[in-house]
Amino acid sequence: MIIFLRSLAFNLAFYLNTAMWLIAAIPTFFLPYRAIVWVAKTWGLSNLFLLRVIAGIRADFRGLEKLPPGGFVAAAKHQSAWDTFALLWMFRDPTFILKRELQWIPLFGWFTIKGRMIPVDRGAGSQALTAMNARAHAELARDRQIVIFPEGTRRPVGAEPKYKYGVAYLYEAGGVPCVPIALNSGLFWPRRTFLRYPGTVIVEVLDPIAPGLPRDEFFQRLRDTIEAATARLVAEAKSG
Repeated sequence: MIIFLRSLAFNLAFYLNTAMWLIAAIPTFFLPYRAIVWVAKTWGLSNLFLLRVIAGIRADFRGLEKLPPGGFVAAAKHQSAWDTFALLWMFRDPTFILKRELQWIPLFGWFTIKGRMIPVDRGAGSQALTAMNARAHAELARDRQIVIFPEGTRRPVGAEPKYKYGVAYLYEAGGVPCVPIALNSGLFWPRRTFLRYPGTVIVEVLDPIAPGLPRDEFFQRLRDTIEAATARLVAEAKSG
């Protein structure tokens, strides 16, 4: 019952907080794109604060010193909606790969356009990859960090991984390091439920993969690296 009540209180606070930031961000439409990126990062940090004080969920970010300077691709495990806001502050100037449909949402979607996020039309096949790589190349030229969830959608803890090959094309076309990121957020903010379980979410930045690997070799290495580290973080949380 306590978890239910704390979860309910957090969800109410989360949506109220999000609505407040959406309204407060309206003036950024008339400012450079970095203004809305700053707002998004601050919104993410405020959600982490609410999670800690209301739901008892803390966050432990490890290996941040491994993030390279300048532009790179960050490929993160995706278990929870938590990932979409909690990772923002880690990067100096992030741009996320996201579903095109998200940009149709009033205000929220418009802000993703203003922030130069990179939409993907999943129904466009190879044309979507070409468009994604072109946009990513332009943002990397600005020394931005491209954040992608290689599985494309949230996967439950322990589920068979389903990585999509688009991340390999992005790595090959970008010519920059790819930073794998493992996490165990799904233990505390599971998909398709409003319950929030107290504990500590662990995010671990892993050793960057240098550019230049063959596409297939990179893809296998990325998947194996993230999955092994994620399994370790899940086991650590369950044994703690």
